[in-house]
Amino acid sequence: MGNCIPVTPSVLESKTSLDLLEIMGNISYDDSNMTSLDYDAAPCHNQYCPLFQRVAPAFLAVTCAAATLGTGALLVALAKRPHAWGWPQSRVLVAQLAVGTGLFAALLPPVAVGIGQGWRLGTGLCKLTHLLWHWSLFVQGLLVGSSSCRTAWCRWDPRSRWLAVAMWAGALLLATPAALTSGTVAAPETSCIRRNVDILSPVYLLHLTLCLCLFLLLPAVLLVATVAMPQLRAGWEPGICMSWLFFGLWVPYGVGLAMDFLLQVQLLQPTCSTFEHFDYVLGLCEGLGVLHCCLGPAALLAARLCRHRAGTSGSC
Repeated sequence: MGNCIPVTPSVLESKTSLDLLEIMGNISYDDSNMTSLDYDAAPCHNQYCPLFQRVAPAFLAVTCAAATLGTGALLVALAKRPHAWGWPQSRVLVAQLAVGTGLFAALLPPVAVGIGQGWRLGTGLCKLTHLLWHWSLFVQGLLVGSSSCRTAWCRWDPRSRWLAVAMWAGALLLATPAALTSGTVAAPETSCIRRNVDILSPVYLLHLTLCLCLFLLLPAVLLVATVAMPQLRAGWEPGICMSWLFFGLWVPYGVGLAMDFLLQVQLLQPTCSTFEHFDYVLGLCEGLGVLHCCLGPAALLAARLCRHRAGTSGSC
């Protein structure tokens, strides 16, 4: 979350300019020996990393526990009342979303331990973690996007089975650049970071483009299509709104990724204030997105309960 790394890998260092990561690499995170960096004629102190390393493990642990309870309750509801789920919350779609959120939540404990105590599982497992993390996100985004079509998941037939296989396989392929850009950084304690390649490397640009397509372009296109096409607008129900919570939580992070790229390539000139505060904003945006794994199942259960009450009492 954010741009917190203990040191700057040599592959990230700019030989001609001073970017945010290079600045962070020159700052000591020991509170008793904080280095003042004269940046834009002002002492700039980015103290995001110490806060992140204190708060993130507990946040991820609590989120994982809540996600486990919510996903478990959702799966129990699916198993006990399989015929109570109708479009747009068909049990086929909800079951796949539950698997996606479960996969995401299962990755939170090793990430939390790696942040708090250093990453000790090696580079290969670091890359695998980022691959599975983004696989979960991509497949959930594709599933939520497909929920706008009434006929996509209305029944579990050969067509929907092939669609499910295509989405999960396609999401895995889209997540592959995330594994290629991630890696470990040797520091006082080894860290597993999202990007250990140059900001302008083709593999990172591909990864960034795919993330922006998922977090920004896809929801924008679906929203415009829903407004423009009466048949989609007529089918808009509360259940779709609950599914779209995924996009609502991750869109700010997509905007943060775009801003981060523009700042690091200096298309936007960072000021001292930007340097000091941007990582907090980016970290909060990613933390908001992480909450989808516990809020998503709860929202789907709430929508199902609302639909059940509406069917029995005529109101929700």
